Amino acid sequence: MTLNWKLGGLLLGAVFFAAVLLVKPIGVSTQFVILDGIIADTVATDFITQTDEGYSSTNAYMAKSGGKYAKNAANPLNYSFVFVLAMVGGAFLSSMLRGGLSKEERSAPAIWRANYGDTPWKRYAVAFLGGFVVLYGARLAGGCTSGHMMSGMMQTSLSGYIFAAGAFLTAVPTAMLMYKEG
Repeated sequence: MTLNWKLGGLLLGAVFFAAVLLVKPIGVSTQFVILDGIIADTVATDFITQTDEGYSSTNAYMAKSGGKYAKNAANPLNYSFVFVLAMVGGAFLSSMLRGGLSKEERSAPAIWRANYGDTPWKRYAVAFLGGFVVLYGARLAGGCTSGHMMSGMMQTSLSGYIFAAGAFLTAVPTAMLMYKEG
């Protein structure tokens, strides 16, 4: 079972529009910081503190924004964190509804195998490195691809359009280099 790309695009646009209209613009990179805070607070129980003035942390990054990050890590059942968990769950559900992944798809996509062989560890290493670079850049820029590009463009933000142009000007040549035919 596959979803027509046009219908999928319209549905994605409707979800983004509803999220911005009803709650707030979508952004997910901060939730990696929140997950780190949840783990750190589990290991070191004094990592996050709550006082009458609000939440704080022994970590300067978690304490910034008036303790907002520390509060979200202490109370992870908030909209943004649940949204990220729902994205993972939705991807899994979508995969299962279309019949799951074949053994080949689980190790690496066909185009990867054709260019780099059937070595899953190499694929995982490259995916991790790429994810790390994107996440580092997103945090450095104070946002993420969904926040800058998708939500930003939907709100007609100039920075959203600039980010999207930069992302595609980087991604297209990189993909062409990595996945050249022959």
